[in-house]
Amino acid sequence: MAFPLDAMSITHGIQLAVAPVFLLTAVSGMIGAVAGRLARIIDRARLVEDRARNAEGDALQRSIGELQELRARGRLANACIALLTTCAFLIGLTIIVLFLGEAGGLQISRWAVGSFLAGVGSFLAALLCFLAETYLATRLLNFQLVSRT
Repeated sequence: MAFPLDAMSITHGIQLAVAPVFLLTAVSGMIGAVAGRLARIIDRARLVEDRARNAEGDALQRSIGELQELRARGRLANACIALLTTCAFLIGLTIIVLFLGEAGGLQISRWAVGSFLAGVGSFLAALLCFLAETYLATRLLNFQLVSRT
């Protein structure tokens, strides 16, 4: 199958394909933020686990409870990263389909719409995972010492 080398259609194809790249920028920023949170979760879990080895009674039970919450947060962060990676893949697929559809004269715009919507759906699901993880993180906070004003 030979692609037409019409400069105008190739230029228009590039313009169409570049628009979803902005979503990829947002996705990469989110992956960086969530990966940073996951690293902090892992570091905290290691610290709590080390403390739990020498703890007894109530201190041990508090450590076990915190480790369970950290495990839940880690799972949410992992799910968020998986959804963001899926989103990036689908947006990349959208870019390829848009470019090939325009430059090659192929009638595959439905594929572009489908992959773009699936990518946005993955992004929204990742945001929900991120929201749930931050909710769990703030629920762990224990404000026993209230400032006196």
